[in-house]
Amino acid sequence: MRQWRIAFLLVLPFIFSACHTEKDVPQIVQPPAPAPSFTYLALGDSYTIGESVAYAERYPVQLVNALRAAGASINDPRIIARTGWTTDELNQGINNASDLQPPYDLVSLLIGVNNQFRGRPVSDYRPEFKALLDRAVALAGGRKDRVFVVSIPDYAYTPYGNGSPAISAGIDAYNAANEEITRLAGIRYFNITPISREGLQDSELVAPDRLHPSGKQYGRWVALMKDPVRAMLPQ
Repeated sequence: MRQWRIAFLLVLPFIFSACHTEKDVPQIVQPPAPAPSFTYLALGDSYTIGESVAYAERYPVQLVNALRAAGASINDPRIIARTGWTTDELNQGINNASDLQPPYDLVSLLIGVNNQFRGRPVSDYRPEFKALLDRAVALAGGRKDRVFVVSIPDYAYTPYGNGSPAISAGIDAYNAANEEITRLAGIRYFNITPISREGLQDSELVAPDRLHPSGKQYGRWVALMKDPVRAMLPQ
């Protein structure tokens, strides 16, 4: 009798285990890994920081929102720019930025109007712009296909500039230099200057300070950029 009870106790766990099927065991379902968000670094001056417009109207912010609307998962832009910066001051601003986290998936560069405004020669601008473009590529992890340059808008076509031919001639000279350097490097170039030259015809393209682009003008820039920039990112 004692032997029978021992045998029964030995068999009992197997009887209970047989009553539980795999359906009774809770299944742990791992959630899918979130899609990585792209990163964007915008380098420049007042035209990049959006002097006299709200944060949401800055062109890098509008660009990010347009990319999101096109299906891209992208973080808010990291902007290194300040009103009045020249090429050398932007370079120092990059040096002083302690929170940079390269490589960035996108890097943009728009710089030079303050060099022109201060009367600096284009011959000095060329090597400084080239050095900044090289830095932009390095910050993009060496990926030239993830970098783009934006031309300098023409502030002659604002109430401040009052249609000055001398200002336009200076902007043309600077843009000729930055476009040549950019295209020789095999980097995307966006010429937004013709849009800025509608500023005296359409006052809504100029910010309340009567000098800088308005959010509406920046929106026109973004309409020009968004599809080519989206194509720079993995689909």
